[in-house]
Amino acid sequence: MTKPTSTYGKASHAHPLSEREREILRLVVKSFVRTAGPVGSRFLAKTFPIGLSPASIRNTMSDLEDMGYLDHPYTSAGRVPTELGYRVFVDELMESVELSESEKQLLRRELEALMGDTEEMMRESSRLLGRLSSLLAVVLSPRLSTGVLDRLEVVPLSSKRAMIVISVRGGLLRTIVVELDVELRRPQLDRVVSVLNERLAGLTLAEIRKTYASRLRDLEDDETGIVRLVLNENAQLFSEQPESRRISLSGTQNIIAQPEFQDPDQLREVVKLLEDESVVVQLLEDAGEAAEDAPVIRIGRENAAEYAGRYSIVTAPYHLGETRGTIGVIGPMRMDYPRVVALVQGMAALLSRPSEDEDQPSSTP
Repeated sequence: MTKPTSTYGKASHAHPLSEREREILRLVVKSFVRTAGPVGSRFLAKTFPIGLSPASIRNTMSDLEDMGYLDHPYTSAGRVPTELGYRVFVDELMESVELSESEKQLLRRELEALMGDTEEMMRESSRLLGRLSSLLAVVLSPRLSTGVLDRLEVVPLSSKRAMIVISVRGGLLRTIVVELDVELRRPQLDRVVSVLNERLAGLTLAEIRKTYASRLRDLEDDETGIVRLVLNENAQLFSEQPESRRISLSGTQNIIAQPEFQDPDQLREVVKLLEDESVVVQLLEDAGEAAEDAPVIRIGRENAAEYAGRYSIVTAPYHLGETRGTIGVIGPMRMDYPRVVALVQGMAALLSRPSEDEDQPSSTP
């Protein structure tokens, strides 16, 4: 499994942690993630075979608090991790976990059945990830304009109506139904479509949008009218799709149910985030751009949006041909990071498709 990366590099801290401090911080984070309540020294002493008295653990926790890794909420005797504490845990103390064989089989079975329908596969991926993580799952399809045109097809629907199909390497599609001024004749249509593919296939949609006029100018007078339609409809055919078409969200009820968001003001912030798809898209794309092929973990105020400071976001890139999408999970900072990373990375591997050989099997978690 690829080790997750921090978008901000390793956590920097003035005081290198001793082995005892590292172990106590690790156990506090793990315990708080599981219980959602402040973690006390007596609880750690009774729960884990660490060979330390409650007094020794309490002193170590006090030192960690002084250094900014733990906090002491209200009058409770227990501690909770701070953003810095979570960052050190993620960067230095977190152990990798693997999905169970049954989970791997579930993911493969559900997604491989949808390999021919990219949009439905995105929706099902978010549903599966939301269910297995018990958090908010987001799948962001690649930017269509970055995709390389595999082929352009024209499918007659009637004598004067046709559907233009743009196929991008990796399985992405765009379709548009057009009205024609002349009746379609199959031989003429096939010749024109063949020439269009000779001139445009292998270019990104962004390149086509910028250069289509010079590439097709000498074909404007073709008898079918198809070239003229392609010229007239280029903005719709080769431009970026709306963000609402790129994003699939699932698990809203999961994040609303978290203890961190039970306060009415906090709940309003969650609803505000969920209603603003452009912010969610930006959060995932910011993290995705920072990664190569490794998962990225952003914690709290590392997220750019002003009302995303209460969340952690785990993302991983996936590839459809030459295009790159992002899959991720949004939840409270009190998140089971090892499991979420395993889920996100495993799902990204299943979604990815090679750029050259479309029949090659997808990677598996």
